[in-house]
Amino acid sequence: MKHYLGIDLGGTNIAVGVTDEKGGITEKYSAKTNAVQPFEGLVRDIAETAKKAVENAGLQLSNIAAVGLGTPSCINPRTNLLVNANNLNWQNVPLYDELKKYFDMPVFIQNDAACAALGEAVCGAAAEYDNAVMVTLGTGVGSGIIMNKRIFNGCDDMGAEIGHTKLVYNGLRCTCGQKGCFEADASATALINQARNAAENDPKSIMNELCGGDMSKMNAKIPFDAAKAGDASAKAVVEKYIDYLAAGLSSAIALFRPQAVIIGGGVSAEGDYLIKPLKKKLFDCTFSAEQIDIPEIVAARLGNDAGIIGAAMLCRA
Repeated sequence: MKHYLGIDLGGTNIAVGVTDEKGGITEKYSAKTNAVQPFEGLVRDIAETAKKAVENAGLQLSNIAAVGLGTPSCINPRTNLLVNANNLNWQNVPLYDELKKYFDMPVFIQNDAACAALGEAVCGAAAEYDNAVMVTLGTGVGSGIIMNKRIFNGCDDMGAEIGHTKLVYNGLRCTCGQKGCFEADASATALINQARNAAENDPKSIMNELCGGDMSKMNAKIPFDAAKAGDASAKAVVEKYIDYLAAGLSSAIALFRPQAVIIGGGVSAEGDYLIKPLKKKLFDCTFSAEQIDIPEIVAARLGNDAGIIGAAMLCRA
């Protein structure tokens, strides 16, 4: 049996899993991400964390067939440099070359959101489908497109950035520097900002109570909780947010016609309270939905393991 290493590199944690050929995790180990240190030091930390996971699995690095790494941003195929990972303070760094100093086996690097999508497609919410689109609703909107159980990133491996498709012409400023991106209105960060504005404009809103009157404690769960409790302002926030989400996803569906759309990130924990109205809105606003219906809309199942599994599955021939 072959063993693979799947590494999910985030701004907070380095999570490593030893997996089998089907994506089953046999051992996991994680460490805090020290993004303040020089690039080379963080890569060394990745290698040490991976080594610990392998040792805990009762193996040696020589037993590992290949290593897959999911990371913010992506590798520029023209320069072989990682383009831009803001939360790690990395720009145009030789990530592949540095990793190869520690791993004497094939190394594969891919965008972290795409890895999560692959993980869900192999072992999770879309395991029964060959083609799926996933969006991860967090600080931004991460995304991955799966075609025939493989990641699709366009001709130059820089694609699948659904979060940076345009939703509102000349709209809100996005973290990428552009205006009107899907991410600017449909990320969890956007939802939090929308909830803050609504709570400030309605002192009687339950949202104020749930965050203790401190807008810095507002989170993406509060507007949903307040809406479930009957708060009119929170209901309006949630409905508008799902409008934005449906509008952006309808474009992805029209372009790729996946069998399933997977919703990941913390917001997906709202389950049917999010998914049911999203399905209805998508049916109403998606091209030819009355004739050909819309794909299955499902919440992600694997949680933090999705990125590990997807990164490991990059290693499959």
